[in-house]
Amino acid sequence: MRYPSFVDPGGPTNLPRVDEGLVRPETREEIVRGRKVFAAPALEPHADRHQVLGFVTSGCIAPGYIAATDLLTRVGPRSHFATDTCIRRAGIDPDTGARYLEELAFEVVGTQSHRDITERAEDLSARGVRRIIAIFVERGQVCEWSPEHSDWMPLDPSGVLEDPTLVEPIPIRAMLDQAEADKAVVRGLRTKGNPAIRALETRAREEGRTEGRTEGRTEGHAEGRAEGRTEGSRTAIEALCDVLGIPLEPERREHIRRLDARALDDLLHHLRHERRWPASD
Repeated sequence: MRYPSFVDPGGPTNLPRVDEGLVRPETREEIVRGRKVFAAPALEPHADRHQVLGFVTSGCIAPGYIAATDLLTRVGPRSHFATDTCIRRAGIDPDTGARYLEELAFEVVGTQSHRDITERAEDLSARGVRRIIAIFVERGQVCEWSPEHSDWMPLDPSGVLEDPTLVEPIPIRAMLDQAEADKAVVRGLRTKGNPAIRALETRAREEGRTEGRTEGRTEGHAEGRAEGRTEGSRTAIEALCDVLGIPLEPERREHIRRLDARALDDLLHHLRHERRWPASD
């Protein structure tokens, strides 16, 4: 069903700047087609999926683009609201003098009505947002808005989301599962040539060659596999810190190097959920 739109029929050239205010910034106010609404804080699992989404998009974003959370956009003459996560080109659009409009937008859908999320998608699409993706939490389903069908089209859960704004395709499952998101981010950072990933891979190869020369027995192979898993946890921690902007001073790197497998898992769990380094090393 297509709901009545308030988008200016004159087209995008007559629309306000994307950063022109209609609601008070830094509040929970939004306006959708003239209706004032309030963006309420989320409970799990909505909040959990929101965090995973921001994490995986930041890790896989292509150079020259910016990922943002809750970015207010003047969608139309009577609409001013934010999507949960979006990706836009970096810099200023010379045609408007404002930031670039987002190209890829994501919504995490929990208790919102079908009408609400559909109106938002219609207006975003009319504004010029190229793709709108929705994660329907209760259904465990990821869909993409289709302007041609005026409806949400399910995406293959075993497929990937490919887009010019992404340096590495994002598996659909990575938007629903933290472990899959971790793998996607590591692949994205590796594709971008992240220095931390390169250093860890080099160290792992060197240690592997050393073990290969000195350990030829079953026990040695088992130890090598265990060390590989431990090294993988260290890689994930350093990659996650890079994505979250958490500084890794030499003391913290040494702390990571000394941790055993269980402690590494505990640290990784803390970073995923708290998004900061523990209060004390």
